[in-house]
Amino acid sequence: MCDAVQSPIAILQFDNPPPQNPNTMRSMIVIALFVAVAAAVPVDPKSAVVVSYVNENIGVDGYKFGYETSDGKSAQESAVLKNVGSENEALEVQGQYSYVGDNGVTYLVKYIANEKGFQPEGAHLPVA
Repeated sequence: MCDAVQSPIAILQFDNPPPQNPNTMRSMIVIALFVAVAAAVPVDPKSAVVVSYVNENIGVDGYKFGYETSDGKSAQESAVLKNVGSENEALEVQGQYSYVGDNGVTYLVKYIANEKGFQPEGAHLPVA
């Protein structure tokens, strides 16, 4: 005696598939568009978290710090004391920061700040 076992797949198969309703197809397309738009909504910047952080205070001789966040922002900066003991004593700061623009492009700015002022450089910045 042989007991035949039907698979669930065979049970769900149709001899004649139901005709496609144009309204159903339009509804599916509209739903797919809503899902795509919802997936493309930018992440709330307030939900970003710090994924790495460094802060080293060298005292009066300088410092070093840096961070990176989950939304693509980062910064690194260090400073050293120049011309120690002279009337021109000052910190010379070097660093960089980056962020992701509204267009999805990551922008990087490198800079030096010293007796000549703040001097940024970046591919997206105008050159003087």
